[in-house]
Amino acid sequence: MTSYHLIGIKGSGMSALAQILHDMDETVQGSDVDKFFFTQNPLEKRGIPIYAFHKQNVNREHTIVASAAYNDDNEEIAEANTQGLSVKAYPTFLGELASRFTSIAVTGTHGKTSTTGLLSHVLGSYRPTSYLIGDGTGKGEKDSSFFVFEACEYRRHFLNYCPDYAIITNIDYDHPDYFQDINDVVDAFDEMAAQVNKAIIACGDDEYLQTLNAPVPIVYYGIEGNHDFTAKNIQSNEGGTNFDVMIRGDYFETFTIPGHGDHNVLNALAVIALCHYEQMPTETMKKRLADFPGVKRRFTEKKWGSQLLVDDYAHHPTEIEATIDAARSKFPDREIVAVFQPHTFTRTVTFIQEFADVLKLADVVYLCDIFGSTREKQGQTTIEDLLGLIPEARLMQTADVDRLANHHDSVLLFMGAGDIQKYQSAYEEISSSKA
Repeated sequence: MTSYHLIGIKGSGMSALAQILHDMDETVQGSDVDKFFFTQNPLEKRGIPIYAFHKQNVNREHTIVASAAYNDDNEEIAEANTQGLSVKAYPTFLGELASRFTSIAVTGTHGKTSTTGLLSHVLGSYRPTSYLIGDGTGKGEKDSSFFVFEACEYRRHFLNYCPDYAIITNIDYDHPDYFQDINDVVDAFDEMAAQVNKAIIACGDDEYLQTLNAPVPIVYYGIEGNHDFTAKNIQSNEGGTNFDVMIRGDYFETFTIPGHGDHNVLNALAVIALCHYEQMPTETMKKRLADFPGVKRRFTEKKWGSQLLVDDYAHHPTEIEATIDAARSKFPDREIVAVFQPHTFTRTVTFIQEFADVLKLADVVYLCDIFGSTREKQGQTTIEDLLGLIPEARLMQTADVDRLANHHDSVLLFMGAGDIQKYQSAYEEISSSKA
């Protein structure tokens, strides 16, 4: 047995990794800031110790793994360097762990977490499957047939992986603090594709993926046109979405998923293609796709009086558009209210016009102050800059969230990758006190 110490254990990937190691009967502990994050809940349920950052946490008994969010400025990493101890970066360690199994990397600019969660749910009913999902969920099995994991393109972290399979959902320009432009992003995905060992499942509706270069077979899926796996006759109602799947032009089967919007159909197609490639029984596929409970912070619904509150991680214009589209598809007769918190100053200034354009698709827009990150605490752009591009939008602080109560029978979309949940929590608290 090995004893592990994880620096930055509350990070979504790190938390999931800790859960996997614990489930595999390894001894795990970790450290992080004192602030509460929802990703620590599963750690606490497993009894995994979480300490505040302190150099005394570091010793030679542990294999030390550090979140990519921290560098030599962190006191524990600095102490490990002083003692001459090896510190493995999270992407490096994850690549080593995944190589022990038939590994499936799920990547793409958007949809990674939802697709990883869905694939884990479906594949896990077929054969033992360990998985690491970007919402902070992890499960480990020593004798797994498959290891399904989310592979992030940021800072080319996914180049640490040489998976057997890769699902690539799309390529879009994001992380402007690192990538120079869309061509830089495309180059990164081409590099990643060159490291896949067996096959790639890629979205054929994506213009950049249509020209993907890879040394292994590429199976394309999509809605527009004819692909290896194509969804036809898509129909939605409040209970979910039904669609037919064609395999190279021939009818295969009709599937039902609980989600709404074309992005969820595409995610399901990717999973169907991979599972079909691995010869999973069709009936098992159908059943598991239909009862998928979803992943954390992806269109997570809560009934609240006459309203419906939705917590969603959408923080890029493409994701916001997909979330509003899903709300419209599921609730066509209800008012859609967007409560949006931009995430990082570089992303806000880069996509400010695109944010304005997609937010206008909602009936009402509330804007919250920009949430920085560990990499950038402040910037010259302010939320007022975005406000100026959406004439009817309103600014919101946690102190005045009670205004949301005026939107009777509405769907309230709380969107963002920062701490947008505090606005929803504040609204629930203040409206409960007035009930």
